[in-house]
Amino acid sequence: MTTRRNVLTGALGFAAARASAQTGVNIRISTAAPPSDFLTKALEQLKADVEGAGSGLNVTVHSASTLFKQGSEVQALQRGNLEMSTMTTFEVAQQIPELGFFNRGYLFKDYAHMRRVFDGPLGADYRKIVADKMGIQILSTHYLGARQVGLRQKRAVKTPADLAGVKLRMPAGPEWLVLGRVLGVNPLPLGMPEVYLAMKTGTVDGQENPLSIFNAAKLYEVSEQVILTAHMLQPVFFSIAKPVWDKLSADQKKVLEAAAVKSAKAGDEGRLADEASIVEAIKGRGLAVDKIDLTPFREAADKAYEGADLTKAWDKAWLQKVLAA
Repeated sequence: MTTRRNVLTGALGFAAARASAQTGVNIRISTAAPPSDFLTKALEQLKADVEGAGSGLNVTVHSASTLFKQGSEVQALQRGNLEMSTMTTFEVAQQIPELGFFNRGYLFKDYAHMRRVFDGPLGADYRKIVADKMGIQILSTHYLGARQVGLRQKRAVKTPADLAGVKLRMPAGPEWLVLGRVLGVNPLPLGMPEVYLAMKTGTVDGQENPLSIFNAAKLYEVSEQVILTAHMLQPVFFSIAKPVWDKLSADQKKVLEAAAVKSAKAGDEGRLADEASIVEAIKGRGLAVDKIDLTPFREAADKAYEGADLTKAWDKAWLQKVLAA
């Protein structure tokens, strides 16, 4: 009788394990990026690569904030309500203020500089701190684009002083107020859906966004000029809740991380090529596209951030390492 019970128990256990293996681990990825954006396309590639590896991971991508509202994903990761998201440096700084300098204007000289930082020892340290303090594991870094200034009316711009008095739409938050001072403008917080009409009516004189967003939102219809200020090169992180990550097998971790790195790189290449093509496209629409000497803007950034209250919590030593990377 005991033998039959043991055999039955073993059979049931095997069946449960087999069912679990067939079901796999479900990983939902939430992002605010629209379906057409390179970020979402990269996540779709991640899904295909992970599921193609047959490691028992099932991935679903929820774009355009259809699963969680933008700004709530990090808390959802930490509460165990979500597996993965596309986290920003701004969200990290909200919980780890010493890393707030990653939101500094003119932190990165160019895309290659950003990659050197996040792909090297400094990036490894960043990921470790985020994992330890936030309970979130960063798998890879994706390039979200360089933010550029667009104006509804042309003007000669060589220094921040030339933008004095310009009402520039910017996101809300203390980091953006300081960045507005760097650019020499009057920052005006406004929701992105309202920007087109505000530009058309003159409620604002301009806006600043990556060119991919400028193009997708058809802001070229209400603009005469784009100034390539490149005042912020934005990274975004493919991130997973650490409790979820820790429960994965070594093989599953390897598959997921490799897919995250590969897809982020592909997304980067697509966006960089797109940025170059958009410049030519908007020139073709009759807009002026001005490439300017950024030295006066970088100098203005050094002055603006030097005494700002925002910077008191920053790790200044680490900031210098990033600037010199």
